[in-house]
Amino acid sequence: MVTIAISSQKGGVGKTTVAINLAHAFGRNGNRTVLVDADPQGSVGLSLTRQSRLLAGFYDYIDDAEVKVGGLLVPTRMQTLSLIPAGQASDYDLNGTPSSGVASRLRNLHGELADLGIDICIIDTAAGLFGATADVLSMADAVLMPQQAEPLGIRSVPKMLEALTRMRIANPRLVILGVVLTMMQEHLPESRDTGKALRAIMPPEMVMNTVVPRGDLFVTASARGLPAGVMEGGDEVLALFDRLRIEIESRLGFI
Repeated sequence: MVTIAISSQKGGVGKTTVAINLAHAFGRNGNRTVLVDADPQGSVGLSLTRQSRLLAGFYDYIDDAEVKVGGLLVPTRMQTLSLIPAGQASDYDLNGTPSSGVASRLRNLHGELADLGIDICIIDTAAGLFGATADVLSMADAVLMPQQAEPLGIRSVPKMLEALTRMRIANPRLVILGVVLTMMQEHLPESRDTGKALRAIMPPEMVMNTVVPRGDLFVTASARGLPAGVMEGGDEVLALFDRLRIEIESRLGFI
């Protein structure tokens, strides 16, 4: 099983949108995929299943050694895609204070999912590289960083890459997949120029070729609790996230 964390230095960059639609792309490709909501705000759950606030999930698993992964999985309309919601509030997610044995529980999470035959685990993390996000990155196989195509947004990217590089000391197997530009508005010169600027300051391999546009379809899909690709008119979104999936597979050596 491969675990991919979706992380960002700041919120509002389309992180959850990327996590949901990328997980859908892997599931659609036949990979047995689990999307884990490790953001205390429960963004994935709120986007895909309105009752998620009432369900046990990731933080319950971290807090209670008696909780098993199999009891947390929430099925979707696609047989190959399941969710694990954020779960109930705890001292760990509210205060960012690690409970004892977090690293062990995260390793167990990975092991239990692998034992269930899961191929891909995608984890939507909270913004920033501390608390639960740092713990997830300490056990993940790879990390993808969404970044909105806006002038102020790209200033923090080099620092985040530096922090992730340092994090590889604790987790040498962590593959930094790179930055995926989101919320691109091709009709705005400022948005296009931001994309060009990012590619100019970053090594070519650190910026994904696939670019996620800003679009009403993503908002409508979230309101209906669906990945954008399954909406009417979602064919372009399906193709876009298939391209992103293939890029990731290539970088991880799947193909």
